[in-house]
Amino acid sequence: MLTVFSDDHLLRDARTELHGGELVPPYECPQRARIVLERVQAVGLGAVIRPARHGLAPVLRVHDPDFVDFLSTAAAEWAATGARGEAIPDCFPARRMTQRRPTTIAGRLGYYAMALETSITPGTWEAACAAADVALTAAGRLKRGERAAFALCRPPGHHAARDLYGGYCFLNNAAIAAQYLRDQGAERVAVLDVDFHHGNGTQDIFYDRADVLFVSIHGDPADAFPYFSGYADETGSGAGEGRTLNLPLPPGTSFQAWRAALETGLARIRAFAADALVVSLGVDTFAGDPISFFKLESDDFTSYGRLIAGCGLPTVFVLEGGYAVEDIGVNVVNVLTGFEQR
Repeated sequence: MLTVFSDDHLLRDARTELHGGELVPPYECPQRARIVLERVQAVGLGAVIRPARHGLAPVLRVHDPDFVDFLSTAAAEWAATGARGEAIPDCFPARRMTQRRPTTIAGRLGYYAMALETSITPGTWEAACAAADVALTAAGRLKRGERAAFALCRPPGHHAARDLYGGYCFLNNAAIAAQYLRDQGAERVAVLDVDFHHGNGTQDIFYDRADVLFVSIHGDPADAFPYFSGYADETGSGAGEGRTLNLPLPPGTSFQAWRAALETGLARIRAFAADALVVSLGVDTFAGDPISFFKLESDDFTSYGRLIAGCGLPTVFVLEGGYAVEDIGVNVVNVLTGFEQR
């Protein structure tokens, strides 16, 4: 399987994350991508290539132009204020407050953020653009006849909505890839999100559309971030009614129960008759993950890679979460090798 990877992910190297009431080193760190790449190379998964540059046109197919403009300038604007720390919002437009975009950078951080654990730093924008190019290049290889490709993206993307960032995500790599496949001729595209956390951003982008099916298996939002998205009764709206399938699961979920949910999701994907599949590949379902509560073991990732391959669809795997850093390479590559074994 071909892997697409960019060293530009290193430009995103935040120092701080708000966790447990403290500013701590971020769980989403550069080592994650390095360890996955090393494992890809160690097992001989396939060629590793750099992404082509695609510009902002594919990004703007799924994201609001004013939001994209904000991301492109936020770090510089924040630095210009003389602030010593990284850019983190301190106020949000909550219920019954005016939903109007402020002019100051401090106000716009709160306007565009969905959570305040994710700082914006110098290099964040450039790394996010590179990750989008990684996903687009991997998707483009399907058009050239590849059965599957792996987009080794960092930063991740599935929490980034049309006009919101957070959850370590800035541009929604999986959604950008799915839209690109549509624009390249696929009539229907399915997005399967196997990250522990609900892909609220991907759901937001495609919620009212009939041409993209979104299936997510995740920690019950009553107990897990992002808390306010991912309930089973969220099924789509308008033309998109029935095109969203959320499968929330409780703390302590075993692989047996998780696999049953996956089989339900794959059955929906087959019924949808998709032309291509985008997998938001988060491996924070691992039992050893520090910010999750499922109980999958490393061998389970191989097993479910085979199940995904059973759909028989051209497939782009897009890296999302996974914060047991020493194990991320094994767990990610197990999914990919399981897929290749089918």
